[in-house]
Amino acid sequence: MTENIVEILLVEDNPDDVQLTLHAFAKNKFSNRIHVVRDGAEALDFVFSTGAYADRAMQPNPKVILLDVKLPKVDGLEVLRRIKGDERTRVIPVVMLTSSREDRDVIESYQLGVNGYIVKPVDFTNFIEAVRTLGMYWVLLNQPPV
Repeated sequence: MTENIVEILLVEDNPDDVQLTLHAFAKNKFSNRIHVVRDGAEALDFVFSTGAYADRAMQPNPKVILLDVKLPKVDGLEVLRRIKGDERTRVIPVVMLTSSREDRDVIESYQLGVNGYIVKPVDFTNFIEAVRTLGMYWVLLNQPPV
């Protein structure tokens, strides 16, 4: 395993939520190999090794992508649509980690192939526990296809 392997791609535009999520990962000892992008266009560039990430090899893929629904430039649902619509990336687990409780966002996410939909808990302790559970499952326990 090399140093530039990204295990978790966090796609989040809110700086406070980024810091809170990174703090939760660090508190639960999942602070290594996390890469943060701030909008949907940057997420697509990262995943497909284009734009600012053209020098990044597409393989290995992140072990999991944590994706917000409401993003600037390209929204999270379109990011999900493109990831799950491409045979090179469709097996990457994508979990919506968002504040959106809107039924249409949940339904469309699952129709597009999301692997999980988690509404960010408002309570800090519950948020820390949600991130711990996410990290344990997707980074340590989940067996991706080879």
